Amino acid sequence: GEFGRTPMVESNAALGRSLGRDHHPQAYTMWMAGGGVRPGMTLGATDDFGFHIVEDPVHIHDVQATLLHCAGMDHERLTFHLAGRDFRLTDIHGQVVEKILL
Repeated sequence: GEFGRTPMVESNAALGRSLGRDHHPQAYTMWMAGGGVRPGMTLGATDDFGFHIVEDPVHIHDVQATLLHCAGMDHERLTFHLAGRDFRLTDIHGQVVEKILL
């Protein structure tokens, strides 16, 4: 999904236990297969700590635009009406990630 976990485990010395990993939307992993997606490839990279994106960043709006494209839909025309205005699921920033498509 679009929400990763921090690369380090958080702990609380006062409690003497591990608290796990926090949400980390800055970097995440996603597997995709079929539907016109190029097999066996990796896109993007993080720094040595797995904390910051250093190569080929992809926003969740780009993921949504790509999935809609693979399903045969134009993400720029797919809108919903709310509070008297049309909105796009992919916002105004979503772009199809061509690098991962066949």
